[in-house]
Amino acid sequence: MVRKTDFLVIGSGIAGLYYALKVADHGKVTVLTKAAVNETTTKYAQGGIAAVVRSPDSVEKHVADTMKCGNGLGDEEIVRMVVSEGPACINDLIDIGTKFDKDPTGKYDLGREGGHSEYRVLHYKDSTGEEIIRALVKAVQSHPNIEILEKQFVVEIITQHHLGKKITRNTPDIECYGAYVLNPATRQINTYLSKVVIMATGGAGMAYQTTTNPGIATGDGIAMVYRAKGVIENMEFVQFHPTSLYNPMENPSFLITEALRGFGAVLKNSGEEEFMNKYDDRGSLAPRDVVARAIDNEMKLSGEDHVCLDCRHIDSTALKRSFPNIYRKCRSLGIDITKDMIPVVPAAHYICGGIKTDEHGCSTIKRLYAAGETAYTGMHGANRMASNSLLEAVVFAKRAAEHSGSKVQNYKYCESVPLWDTEGTVLNEEMVLVTQSLKEVQGIMSNYVGIVRSNLRLKRALKRLNLIYRETEDLYKKSILSPKLCELRNIINVAYLIIKMAMDRKESQGLHYSLDYPAKREKT
Repeated sequence: MVRKTDFLVIGSGIAGLYYALKVADHGKVTVLTKAAVNETTTKYAQGGIAAVVRSPDSVEKHVADTMKCGNGLGDEEIVRMVVSEGPACINDLIDIGTKFDKDPTGKYDLGREGGHSEYRVLHYKDSTGEEIIRALVKAVQSHPNIEILEKQFVVEIITQHHLGKKITRNTPDIECYGAYVLNPATRQINTYLSKVVIMATGGAGMAYQTTTNPGIATGDGIAMVYRAKGVIENMEFVQFHPTSLYNPMENPSFLITEALRGFGAVLKNSGEEEFMNKYDDRGSLAPRDVVARAIDNEMKLSGEDHVCLDCRHIDSTALKRSFPNIYRKCRSLGIDITKDMIPVVPAAHYICGGIKTDEHGCSTIKRLYAAGETAYTGMHGANRMASNSLLEAVVFAKRAAEHSGSKVQNYKYCESVPLWDTEGTVLNEEMVLVTQSLKEVQGIMSNYVGIVRSNLRLKRALKRLNLIYRETEDLYKKSILSPKLCELRNIINVAYLIIKMAMDRKESQGLHYSLDYPAKREKT
């Protein structure tokens, strides 16, 4: 089957849905999502969205905090652009129907998280992402120019390669004409032709054994663009959230938002001693790379498999009112956060690299845009500051919509795209092979490419990953495709990019910390 649309949106998180709304007046929009429309990584963002709302905060302060948190590797022009344009996008989210908490005076109740020098995080209790997605889904579903197709798995984007032309990473003017999409219900791979495509597929936390990401976060967009010879950058910078709930039986890990530390909670070791001031003068509100490494070191010193977050000193009524989901979750495990410390451990959380884009969200492949966690815009540098991700997503989604909306009438459908070739695919893959390979990749990444790395660990990781890659590619070529097999393939591609870029960075910088190179940032 061949379908045509003006704008093909791959992913239904904040970036994809906001883009769809902003571009819908310029043509027909088709949103493809591999799960339910509201099952996205955005949904699980607890903390909030950072923006300069009122004094004494300022754009300059927000820019300075972001650059410092990113170890100076961020693009200051991009950071300033996002910070400056963000408040208008947030007002637009509010107009769409998003609710943020207010204080008794009617002003927005701003929170503070690690790396922020001011209170600037808008939030809705401890489920901000879920509230944003609720409002966006409602708006998108009611728009006549937008169709949403759930449970559709995008296998590859279509480029000149599929027309029989050889392309390399040095080929100029690679173009995107649409995507090949697997319908798991029919096992058919359909052809979607589009004038413009935006990749908004989120992150890749499932490359690791322990992650706060939902199971859908398998790096699909990054892997597809890499295979299409697009430029991918800074994948070595994998952010581990310092405080996921320690519960070994649960995967993905339940996130304990950084906003709780902004609310006054303090990290303590097994001896109930505060330890963060040994590592950074900002204590429990130091940036995530610093806190995650500190926790990792404390666990190694003590031999314990977690540390604790103490909020027993915080007013219990205010605590339960501000963090109802965390309170309920912990209570379900026999932990009363008003009386008991919360066991926490770092977990893979956010990819700071991704598909390279310019200030309009344009990738290095023509007619292909990227926004959200799947994109590398220059915003985060070597480490993402808390609650900057949703801000970045809406600003770049808006900019991509404006840019692509002004260009779409110049593009035509590529009518010569062939149907997906199924010749030779005679096997139904054995799921035990897929699940076992996934476990092996996750083990390699967690053990050798985690919070602390070394040249030896990275070399060993690459050697083991190469074997799994060859086995999986052989299986892929012979098999009738399924989402699980495609996700495994994508995770392997993403793992390779993380390892190779980590090997190429001959320094410790931000989220990439190597035992073989001195740290760029000392205690501040």
